[in-house]
Amino acid sequence: MLIFEAIILPNRLIMYNWQRVSWPHFEFDTNRIEPQIFAFMQKSGELSGKLAALPVEDRTEMMIQLMVAEALKTSAIEGEHYSELDIMSSVRRNLGLASPHLPKNKDVIGLSEMLMDVRNSFAEPLTEERLKLWHTKLMGNTPQINAGEWRTDEAPMQIVSGSVARPTIHYEAPPSSRVPPEMAQFLQWFNESAWMAPPVKAAVAHLYFESIHPFEDGNGRIGRAIVEKALSQGLQCPLPFSISKAIEANKKAYYQALQQAEKGLNITDWIEWFVQTLLEAQTFADKLIQFTISKWHFFAVFEHQLNERQNKVINRMLAAGPDSFQGGMNVRKYVGITGTSRATASRDLQELVSMQVFTPVGAGRSARYELVF
Repeated sequence: MLIFEAIILPNRLIMYNWQRVSWPHFEFDTNRIEPQIFAFMQKSGELSGKLAALPVEDRTEMMIQLMVAEALKTSAIEGEHYSELDIMSSVRRNLGLASPHLPKNKDVIGLSEMLMDVRNSFAEPLTEERLKLWHTKLMGNTPQINAGEWRTDEAPMQIVSGSVARPTIHYEAPPSSRVPPEMAQFLQWFNESAWMAPPVKAAVAHLYFESIHPFEDGNGRIGRAIVEKALSQGLQCPLPFSISKAIEANKKAYYQALQQAEKGLNITDWIEWFVQTLLEAQTFADKLIQFTISKWHFFAVFEHQLNERQNKVINRMLAAGPDSFQGGMNVRKYVGITGTSRATASRDLQELVSMQVFTPVGAGRSARYELVF
């Protein structure tokens, strides 16, 4: 049983986890989610195996797609929306791969460099220096932010919504004076917790870090990078899926679960929610890997049977992944992509049907063609 001591500060009752007597000793019971934890570990092995079976080039491209998804979604959770083309180009350049596009947004470049370092250094201990490096890369181009340093402002660090006149305070972090010792204790815990099941450690680490909120800004993105590090260390390989894509799809529930967990030290519900979200992230990754495998097999069979126009159209349809091309292909779209005549477009499409590459759907003006994939 948790014992909550009544602690009073001027004009308010204490209500946050770091103000409890037992902080930071979280309590949780994972017995009821043992099947989900087992499913997570099993699926992680399957994903790694499928990735390893891909040709090196396809494996690299798939990992790039996962990193781009992580960069886009971890920013979108915080209300930041970047160009997918900029992120893709920055990631490719960080990997030493060619990219005709030159990213100009320094925030995108810094974010990509941070995520690359998270992947490259996953096996190393988590240190204050590394966290501050990530923060520098992430926030180094933001004016009035002391990038790469713990917060020092004496004003309370609060998560607030609503108007200035009538704000709603969702959470208040420990005072800045407590951040250095709190983070030293967090880092010691993180590096000594290899015994924990990876998804459980990731859930606790994220909540623990977010509760301290050590930086002026960027804590959410750094916190999700810590989740990736915890999972990668536990799985002993770079993470084969995007965490933030699943979180962003459930953003409202994410903030609600996090805020509720920050009120006490029994965090069973938070861990259960988090593990379920990780399973959803794995489902998306599995779909993407399966798509990449199918794409590889497709071109192994048909690459030399397609003319230049057909090859261009199919690559366009497959360019952005399994959910890329909405509405299928039709004559009008085919003409727009290839610049050919309607007659040639119709003939090419019929050839693709006869080759069992496309299947026709509908008739007349609504006729379209879907890839048989």
